[in-house]
Amino acid sequence: MTEDQLHITKSTGEMVHFSIHKLRKSLQYSGASEAMVNEILERVQDELYPGISTREIHNRAFALLKKKKSVYASKYKLKKAIYELGPTGFPFERFVAGILHFSGYEVKVGQMVQGNCVSHEIDVLASKNGTLHVIECKFHGDQSLKCDVKVPLYINSRYLDVKDVLLHQSQDTQGWLVTNTRFTGDALQYGKCAGLYLLSWDFPLEDGLKDRIDRLGLYPITVSLLLSKREKNLLLDKGVVLFRNLEKHQKQLDEIGVSKGRKDRILKEMRSLCKN
Repeated sequence: MTEDQLHITKSTGEMVHFSIHKLRKSLQYSGASEAMVNEILERVQDELYPGISTREIHNRAFALLKKKKSVYASKYKLKKAIYELGPTGFPFERFVAGILHFSGYEVKVGQMVQGNCVSHEIDVLASKNGTLHVIECKFHGDQSLKCDVKVPLYINSRYLDVKDVLLHQSQDTQGWLVTNTRFTGDALQYGKCAGLYLLSWDFPLEDGLKDRIDRLGLYPITVSLLLSKREKNLLLDKGVVLFRNLEKHQKQLDEIGVSKGRKDRILKEMRSLCKN
């Protein structure tokens, strides 16, 4: 069966043609060599069957990458790791704030602001070069969901209610909506028309969340292959969201019962992945 003949099942339940190009691109993104990518592609293609889910395909590719080199597997699972920041969405807000902090912004999380009509809790306030960015984060735990036009409509109305008040504190303001999923076409169109800055997994082109994370080496704690799910959740509860911050929060690893030997391996994994 050729690539064009094989149909696979997306997370939405939609049946689409299998794309070897997309799988190759995601493997190359992990940092694996071309020879390694070709070897994994060959192995995965041998195991495909009609109707196989995209999740199963990626799980198989991930397992093969992990056998080769764990740091490649960690990068490959980045999108899944972002979803693991749920379910409350608060760690995602702190993650977004961390990305902006390392991009030169002064950030505050969870600030109450009195608007013209009502008070609002703003997820992230980020200031840089005289502009105060008013940022709302929309976290989805389900990969099949997209951020539709209703969300930017709602977020923009909140921003407009606080805009005049915040202008007294800054030269200029900018409303943002950040999501870990993707925007629908209508959402993108509305954001452009309303002047609302939109940031998602892959938007803007070459400057989406994925691109910013890679440029800065700012991976979430959930990307670790050595920490258990329980340990990740305990660290998130303690406010440790960025993997690279484990260097200065080693005490938290002790507090959740990580042995010295494991701690050394986890920190080595972190340094290898976050070397940017």
